[in-house]
Amino acid sequence: MLKQKHRVTNWAEYNESLRRRGNLTVWISEEPLALWSGPRRTKPGGQPVYSDLPIETCMTLGMVFRQPLPQTQGLMCSISKLLGVEIAVSSFPILSRRGNGPAGIQLAVDSTGLMIHDASEWREEKHKTERKWRSWRKLHLGLDLVSSEIACSDLTIDGVGDSTALPGLLDQIDAPADLFLADGAYDRDPTCDLLLERFGEGIEIVIPPRKNAMLSPDAAQNPTICDRQIFKIKGYGRIAWQNTSGYKQRSRSETLMGRWKVVIGTKLKARSFENQRTEARIVVRLLNRMTEFGRPSLERTAGIPSRVRRVPNWRRSVQHDLCNSNST
Repeated sequence: MLKQKHRVTNWAEYNESLRRRGNLTVWISEEPLALWSGPRRTKPGGQPVYSDLPIETCMTLGMVFRQPLPQTQGLMCSISKLLGVEIAVSSFPILSRRGNGPAGIQLAVDSTGLMIHDASEWREEKHKTERKWRSWRKLHLGLDLVSSEIACSDLTIDGVGDSTALPGLLDQIDAPADLFLADGAYDRDPTCDLLLERFGEGIEIVIPPRKNAMLSPDAAQNPTICDRQIFKIKGYGRIAWQNTSGYKQRSRSETLMGRWKVVIGTKLKARSFENQRTEARIVVRLLNRMTEFGRPSLERTAGIPSRVRRVPNWRRSVQHDLCNSNST
């Protein structure tokens, strides 16, 4: 078969199309502006600032002009300023985090106890008596390791186990999950079955087995998730397993518990159980808000190098230099 030859006959239209490829024409209609902000979540957890549309727009501009993410952020800021459109431009760390498509939640779950602030403590101090028992509430928190926000929370009585409260936590998550980290209290077959049912086979479950854990009868041919963890621990040791499996990231959930008790306290102020659950939900929103404020924004860090922003001791001198340069 002879090779076919294609010749360009309409050179004028072809050259004009090449010129139009380099034409910089940008317009923003009203429809994308209405979809720019992220949809508000109806369940407890962090509220997304941006929808998928601005992330896709910034990534498209970066691919067209072959720019890294920081330059892409600056280009989008200049476009919005030239067009006079007031839109929030996502920072390049958010572009990097959400640029891989729908980001799955990496969930680390843990629980702690909170004391009930009641009149029994006053009697103990007044009459110098000791109480026969203490009243506690159990706080269950699920931390998203990607966004560092609380993705799910629940407050139960002290007799509810961790694995028993897990279905209520998972009902609050409306996104896919890639990783689940928990301590040995969740080492139960129903826990793994529940996670596989909710998030599919793609989720990675990292739960340390008990020291006296035994292999299943069919572990050689059809090993379960617990059987795989036991094989790895027996082959490499528990410390090596923690390093390779990413189990050390679970310490961030313990840090979250410590942050709760340092910022809010170890006691609940409400007296009824329903009011205590409402109080816990309010604290979750508060801590997520504080986490959002802790991220550097474009307005606060404009004109300051990133290496300077990481060192708090230089902040005053840098701001002083910037003020002097603006005044001159």
